[in-house]
Amino acid sequence: MQQGSALASPAAMSSWRGLGLWNFYFITKLVLLWYGQLNFHALENLAFAAFLLLPLPPQWLHRLRHLLAIPLGGALYYYDSWLPPFSRLIANSAQVSQFSADYMLELAGRFINPTWLAAGLILLVGYLFVSQWLRVTSFTLVALVLVLVVGDAKLFMPRPGAVPVPVLLSTPASTAPVVGDVAPAVIDDAFLNQTLDDFYASQRQQVTQFPSALAADAVPIDVLMLNICSMAWDDLEETGLVQHPLWAKMDILFDDFNSAATYSGPAVLRLLRASCGQASNADLYRPAAKQCFLFENLKQLGFTDGLLLNHTGRFDNMLGLLRDGGRLQAAASPLGQLRPALTGFDGSPIYRDREVLTQWWQQRLDLGSPREALFYNSITLHDGNRRVDKVTGKAVSADYKVSVRQVLDDLDSFIEHVQASAKPVLLVIVAEHGAALRGDLMQVKGMREIPSPTVTQVPAGLKLINAKAQLPQRPLHIQAPSSYQALSELIARLVDGEAYRNADFDLLGATRDLPQLDMVVAENEGSVMVRLHDEHYLRMENQSWIPYPQQ
Repeated sequence: MQQGSALASPAAMSSWRGLGLWNFYFITKLVLLWYGQLNFHALENLAFAAFLLLPLPPQWLHRLRHLLAIPLGGALYYYDSWLPPFSRLIANSAQVSQFSADYMLELAGRFINPTWLAAGLILLVGYLFVSQWLRVTSFTLVALVLVLVVGDAKLFMPRPGAVPVPVLLSTPASTAPVVGDVAPAVIDDAFLNQTLDDFYASQRQQVTQFPSALAADAVPIDVLMLNICSMAWDDLEETGLVQHPLWAKMDILFDDFNSAATYSGPAVLRLLRASCGQASNADLYRPAAKQCFLFENLKQLGFTDGLLLNHTGRFDNMLGLLRDGGRLQAAASPLGQLRPALTGFDGSPIYRDREVLTQWWQQRLDLGSPREALFYNSITLHDGNRRVDKVTGKAVSADYKVSVRQVLDDLDSFIEHVQASAKPVLLVIVAEHGAALRGDLMQVKGMREIPSPTVTQVPAGLKLINAKAQLPQRPLHIQAPSSYQALSELIARLVDGEAYRNADFDLLGATRDLPQLDMVVAENEGSVMVRLHDEHYLRMENQSWIPYPQQ
């Protein structure tokens, strides 16, 4: 009996084969966690390690487990990443299917980081070398257990100068925090959820009051709303175009304007519904009161609405969204014989902004009504656009810096063109969202699933063209956190045309007491970002809030 037991022990131990090369899998995750670039789920990873270690004496069963573990491990790695959940990919599959093959390859290439590939190779060689003498599985399991028990915040303390690792905010609140000038003592899930609910409840009470009617002798002006896709202040800083002459020509400029969205559809809806406070992403697709719609309010004052695009408007049913969700019923103005300047990511034609706008303006002068409110949407800067190379004749990716400089030059030129006509015009420029030109620790370049501040803090400004009011030599800067309702309020205060006939009009007075945000909130389907007391917090898929890592 004693001899049988002694022989059985080594046989039983042989079934515990260790993690093998899966050690490298977990080591890469721990390294990424150290650098704050992984949304690590310790319990799920430890359970996966237990699945891999469970003794399975038959060799064929052990090998079958490894085959099954490959897709499971890949799915778990994706789950640990900051990439959008599979549900979002499935929901957007119809749109993704319209991407050109070149654009799909370009997107795939953004996920390849040469630095991390080199680091991964070094880790792999180091693991293979050390594993000859050490049982690495033991160290891996200890690290996984420590992350689960101690928590990543305490185990992986950031090195000096490094970005803090995101920490789940699960500390119970012992006191009731107060939102205001004084930061709360405790910021946890309950506090942030309640604060977000209070924010939306407050915003639902806000409505811009337009004049009931314009005076019979009011100066007839046009309102031109130029909505530019993929241009945030962060993108302009990256390209060195923050000081472009266009911005100096604005009479009013918002320094902290929140687009509240990172995709064109919801951003356009927010702009068209600018006359009410900020709505949640879900509420954007529900019916809203008539007084919320900016162009409906202008129509009540005698403005004819107009629609102009420098693209087809077919992708993601933009035209349908404008009509059904934004109540903009005007037919899109035809582009005539203009030649496309770019090809979109879906292969559709895109026309140059200056040519589209100047052609429309000439038609406006020839055939227009006394007052017109135009909504213009440009996708010249959209990710994935391509232009034909003059030398090779091939379609190549459009360089963002070249494109954005051209857009700003075109808008600058258009302002001069309108000014030369002597017609009074209130021109509004507001970007939809940024291009995520630089990316950050949680999103690769060009990805906008997370509504980070580098994507949602966008340029917005107004220009009173051919006004008689004494305008400032430099733009009046609105520094308070603001969003679309502030634009609606300014339009409501200027729409009577008084600034265009009265040299003593007080433009500075018109900018006082504009609606401002007591908390900056940006939201996509499945993710919401809040800025509270100069800190950013992110919630994804209704999970716990985490501090958003800054660059």
